[in-house]
Amino acid sequence: MRDPEASGGDGIARPLRALGVYLAVVFFGAAAVAPWLWRAAQWLAREHGMGAGLAAQPFHRYVHRCLLVLALALLWPLVREFRLRTWAEVGWRWDAGERRRWVAAFLLGLVALGAAAAVAVAGGGRTWSVTGGAGPWIGRVAAAAGTAVVVSVLEELLFRGAVFGGLRRHGGFAVAATVTSAAYAWVHFFERPAPPLAIDAWSGFRTLGEMLGGFADPRALVPGLGSLFVAGWTLAILRERTGGLAAAMGLHAGWIFWLRAYGWMTAAVPGADPRWWGSGRLYDGWIAFGLLAGLAIWVHVRTQPTDHDPKSSRPDN
Repeated sequence: MRDPEASGGDGIARPLRALGVYLAVVFFGAAAVAPWLWRAAQWLAREHGMGAGLAAQPFHRYVHRCLLVLALALLWPLVREFRLRTWAEVGWRWDAGERRRWVAAFLLGLVALGAAAAVAVAGGGRTWSVTGGAGPWIGRVAAAAGTAVVVSVLEELLFRGAVFGGLRRHGGFAVAATVTSAAYAWVHFFERPAPPLAIDAWSGFRTLGEMLGGFADPRALVPGLGSLFVAGWTLAILRERTGGLAAAMGLHAGWIFWLRAYGWMTAAVPGADPRWWGSGRLYDGWIAFGLLAGLAIWVHVRTQPTDHDPKSSRPDN
């Protein structure tokens, strides 16, 4: 007999509740744990001379790293709650076709945000700031590429694999893409607050609130948050149309490379309006928003739906 929660409004309510609980545990858990990890790092550096570099990190990074660790640690329980029972159902495949999709999407991501970077520099909104010898430059490029690969895999497993996959099995594409893209944009919209004067048990919660302070600034929300939302929709389209995560991972990796490299490759130009050209984040200007929106339309038009039905593997009980 088919699970009554696998269809209709009750079907989408179950994964939405699971997602809400997951986000609450991750955010509140990170805020609660961060002060204790900070104190542990200070103690190790002071008493044993270990981890001085870690101890010197600003407190908001402890909160952010706790968010990442908890998000990954609780990913598989979330997947199970969504009733995605195999990695294939999450979208993880790596056959020859998926590898080709990754390469093509990666190059597309490089070109898309690379064009936004080139327009910003050519238009006088940013200026190239690469100095020094080839050694440090190559090292930074390699670091940006490595970060792009790792972060894209982890984030796509979470957002387009677990969250989108779970919601899509119980509802329509529009709902799954909208919820996933909103969550994806939200968790990427963190500010970097000043270090607290003192660390206590509540410092993690106060710092987390300050990290989310960008949502109170309309100038920060528009168009930056819109760019992230549109990017999330594009990745959801690729996940839906290909039935796997490789294309979304590749496109995401191409974007992340530029987001990591752009900040040190370019510098602000006095008098230039960052709302138009973007800041060192690149995606928060209208130029990048327009290119990302155009890319979303292009991906929608150029890709073809597969025969795979995300709802076809719903479990019967």
